[in-house]
Amino acid sequence: QVQLVESGGGLVQAGGSLRLSCAASGSIFSINAMGWYRQAPGKQRELVAAMSSGGSINYVDSVKGRFTISRVNANNTVYLGMNSLKPEDTAVYYCTCTHYDGKYEYDYWGQGTQVTVSS
Repeated sequence: QVQLVESGGGLVQAGGSLRLSCAASGSIFSINAMGWYRQAPGKQRELVAAMSSGGSINYVDSVKGRFTISRVNANNTVYLGMNSLKPEDTAVYYCTCTHYDGKYEYDYWGQGTQVTVSS
């Protein structure tokens, strides 16, 4: 089992910045991709950013140029730097990882952290 613990959410004014952190712990063999999803009220959960263990990165178009994902593989930690925040970025942000146990891959999710951007 792998546990993901997020931190760093909060309330910020439009144009402000936040940095989310997520640390994986537990019986870790190998973590492949790590990333962030978000879900706004009444909307489907969407991928915000993801990063492979090799460093390949994907962003949803709406955050390109404003958000930056990074990770420290040695610490099984992933970060999401968010700049120029907009009210439409308001959502619960979930950390996720794909864990390989030597035979199978499993996806794990954090409990979510609220990000609220006021106009």
